[in-house]
Amino acid sequence: MKSRYPLQEKRWLLGLAVVGLIVLGFFLSTVGRSSETAYLCPSTLGIRTRKEFNYDPAPIQTRAILHYATSRVVPQQSVAEIKISLDVIKSLGRPCNFLIFGLGHDSLMWASFNPGGTTVFLEEDPKWVHSILKDAPGLRAHTVRYRTQLRDANTLLTSYRSEATCSPATAYLRGNQACKLALENLPNEVYETEWDMIMIDAPKGYFAEAPGRMSAVFSAAVMARNRKEVGVTHVFLHDVDRKVEKVYAEEFLCKKNLVNGAGRLWHFQIPPSNDTVSSSFC
Repeated sequence: MKSRYPLQEKRWLLGLAVVGLIVLGFFLSTVGRSSETAYLCPSTLGIRTRKEFNYDPAPIQTRAILHYATSRVVPQQSVAEIKISLDVIKSLGRPCNFLIFGLGHDSLMWASFNPGGTTVFLEEDPKWVHSILKDAPGLRAHTVRYRTQLRDANTLLTSYRSEATCSPATAYLRGNQACKLALENLPNEVYETEWDMIMIDAPKGYFAEAPGRMSAVFSAAVMARNRKEVGVTHVFLHDVDRKVEKVYAEEFLCKKNLVNGAGRLWHFQIPPSNDTVSSSFC
C-alpha cells in the first residue's frame, strides 16, 4: 500500500540512518579507546596518546544521538553523501582538524563524528548562528563576512589571473584584500590550523545577491596547497549540480584531485604544493 505520508517517512528514515551512523562512530571510537597507539594530530607539535587528548566521545555523540532521535529536522546531505566524509574520518584513525563552511541542522552530527578533534564552523548569518547555538551551545562557530556576490562569479573567475596575490604560486589569505576571492578576515585559528578536512556547504549560492561559494572554494584550495604537515587535505564540496560550484571546483580543486563522489557531493584530495612558478591551480 502506498504511504499517505511519503515525505514524513523519508525524513524519518534519513534521521534514523543518521542516528545509525553516529552510533557506528561512537562504537568505533569507543573500541579505539582501548588501544594504546600514539597519534600525531596536526593541531599539536608532538606525539600524544589518545588519553592525553582526553578523547572521550560520549558527551558530544550522546547529545547528537538524542538530538536526531527526537527531532523532525534532518541533515541536508543524503546518507550516501554523509558516509563519504565519515569514511575519511575513520580512515584517519585519530582526532583531526575539520573546517566546515556552513552551520546548520547537521552541525552537531559533524562534530560528533570528530570527538577529541577540532571542528570549526564558518557561517555568514549571525542570526542563524545564534539560532543553531541555542540548541547546540557546544559547537565552535564564527560569523564570516563575504566580499563576493554570485552575480560576479564569471568576472571573478577571469579577473583573478591578473592579480598577483591570487596566483597559485604566491596566494595567501590573511589580510589579502587585493585578491577578491581570498577570505582575508577569518578568525586567527582558521589561518593558524592545518586542516585535515574542509567541508564547503555554504555560503548561500542560489540567488544573484548571495555571496556564492567562489571564495570558499578558492580559499580552501589555498589552505590545502599551503599545508605544511605531511599528507593531503580532504576537501568536500556540496551542491556540485550547480554551475558555479562545478566550474570553480574544476578551476581550483582540480579534476585530477577528485577521488570520490555521491549525489551532489565531490571529494577531493589536495596535496601540498611547493610550486613557486605555476600560473594555474590545476
